[in-house]
Amino acid sequence: MIINPILKGFNPDPSICKKGDTYYIAVSTFEWFPGVRIYASKDLKNWQFVTSPLSRVSQLNMYGVPDSGGVWAPNLTYSDNKFWLIYSNMKEHRAFKDVYNYLVTADEVDGEWSEPVFLNSSGFDPSLFHNIDGKKYMLNLIYNYRNYKPWYGGIAIQEYSPQEEKLIGKEKIIFTGTDLGKTEGPNLFFKDGFYYLITAEGGTKYEHAVTVARSRSMYGPYEVHPQNPILSTWSDPRNSIQKAGHADFFETDSGEWYITYLMARPIKRAGKAILEERGFCPLGRETSIAKVYWDADWPYVEGGKIAKTEVDTPRGLSEDKINVAKWNGDFSVTTLPNEFQTLRVPFSDSMGSLSERPGYLRLIGGESLYSVFQQSLVARRFESLNFTTVTQIEFEPDNFQQMAGITCFYNTKNWISLYLSRDEKLGKVIDIMQCEGQVMNWPLGENKLPVKQGPIFLKVEVTPEKISFFFSQDNQKWVKIEKEFETYKLSDDYIAKPFTGSVGSAFTGSFIGLHCNDLSGKKKVADFKYFKYIEEEKHE
Repeated sequence: MIINPILKGFNPDPSICKKGDTYYIAVSTFEWFPGVRIYASKDLKNWQFVTSPLSRVSQLNMYGVPDSGGVWAPNLTYSDNKFWLIYSNMKEHRAFKDVYNYLVTADEVDGEWSEPVFLNSSGFDPSLFHNIDGKKYMLNLIYNYRNYKPWYGGIAIQEYSPQEEKLIGKEKIIFTGTDLGKTEGPNLFFKDGFYYLITAEGGTKYEHAVTVARSRSMYGPYEVHPQNPILSTWSDPRNSIQKAGHADFFETDSGEWYITYLMARPIKRAGKAILEERGFCPLGRETSIAKVYWDADWPYVEGGKIAKTEVDTPRGLSEDKINVAKWNGDFSVTTLPNEFQTLRVPFSDSMGSLSERPGYLRLIGGESLYSVFQQSLVARRFESLNFTTVTQIEFEPDNFQQMAGITCFYNTKNWISLYLSRDEKLGKVIDIMQCEGQVMNWPLGENKLPVKQGPIFLKVEVTPEKISFFFSQDNQKWVKIEKEFETYKLSDDYIAKPFTGSVGSAFTGSFIGLHCNDLSGKKKVADFKYFKYIEEEKHE
């Protein structure tokens, strides 16, 4: 039995392919670097991270992109004995969509990925279709910036020439969507004489859905599924899985069909207004699987169109698990562990080091947590809403402009930090900063907590209800800080209008990480000895 979600925490927009007996899923990373995360599995149940292919600035330059910009909806395929990855780099996504679509390739998924080939900028959610005649075609949503018209201008297709490394011929709109609206996320495959076009519709929030259409010709016209959408959770607000949509189809060696799709698991707040009925999703959009059967050349989701937690496993899959060494949380390593990502820019000598002080992660004071340019922040996803994180920090600030600590972080305008700094009267202190809807506040006010020189221990406890902070000066006696924070506020659903009045969209998920800021420009360093992330055995 497969238990959903298969990829927990912020892992949206899944694209799946297969090489040999191994399946690979690529997911969006938005403004987090390196770009795209690829996971592997042999049994569709147990998934391991294997690589982030966009590891160079020449492949992915996100300097200054807005929150929820960067990598949108990658598409991963395997054909002609190599992997093909097509992706968007979204530079601006509010009034306009300033986007660049690229293609990279690799012989091995965990090998060297090529320099990018620029494709177009006409819209987002690009994908690559390998036709039965050997030709290749790119699909993407055409974005319409004119706000007196729907923004979804139709799904376009255009031939791609691998020899010339460019799109050739004219693009053609092949599908304009259904009454669900907001047609995006196109994927195309061929089966038994039909071309099947899969799109995401309804928007990527609770109205999200999977739409299927088919045609005898790749260029259409496309007939919509008689029971469209084939997957959605909009009709059942009580279902534990919500926001189901943005799917990719695949067939196993045993001839069984499945889809991967994005979804979310909301937490509820009892007694709240109808606006909050569906709940809030601090874990972000995750990835699940559903089994598909065919009837009259149409696909249907087994058990009905409402997403399910349990799914039957295919026959004949390898029982071998992909073994990837787990990091133990100690910084006695030579490269930044795979759990971590950085914001917009790669981890480099200007941000920090794992060798300058062996056994420690050294972060060099950078810009504020508010910045979309050059932060010194390393963070990992929430994969649960029942976990504890502990770190040891050595940091001796000279003034109030120097700060270092641990943060629960959604984006640059929504986060909470437990940090060390210096107060003019009290000396070295523990304090809390909070940024909510781009408004800053210091909940402890004048009640900062003086601490001694030397190592300080910081701890964060996260539950579905609250985020709590602790500190210790000896790793024995822990002091709980009275001020607690509501977990639900670190979610797409809270951050987007109307709760905070934020401009733009929120598409990511909650992270927890380590940061060092020096607003004086003196590049004060902080040394972290370990980062322990411990999930509790509780039902989500």
